[in-house]
Amino acid sequence: QVQLVESGGGLVQAGDSLRLSCAASGRTISDSPLAWFRQAPGKMREFVAAISALGGTYYADSVKGRFTASRDKDKNTMYLLMNNLKPDDTAVYYCAASNSRRTIILITPDTYDDWGQGTQVTVSS
Repeated sequence: QVQLVESGGGLVQAGDSLRLSCAASGRTISDSPLAWFRQAPGKMREFVAAISALGGTYYADSVKGRFTASRDKDKNTMYLLMNNLKPDDTAVYYCAASNSRRTIILITPDTYDDWGQGTQVTVSS
């Protein structure tokens, strides 16, 4: 089991940028499928971005071109760089790691085994 701790959330204005971090401990995540999800009040948890075991990335249409997911193997940490933030991006953001050995991109919550506690991102208009 891996422990994940997010940081970097906050209150920003529309058009600003934020970088979320997700530090892992307990095992390496260097070759694990990883993902970011978010959940706004009253809404279901939704997929944001994923990194496959081989390093490929995939994004939800709503964030494509604005968000970038990455992994630092030396620091055992994953990141989500969010540019040109919009009020609709307001949500609690969660990082997730999978124990799967599959190399495909995983985008549904049930394919992830370990989750962080979440970090709030609020974007004002």
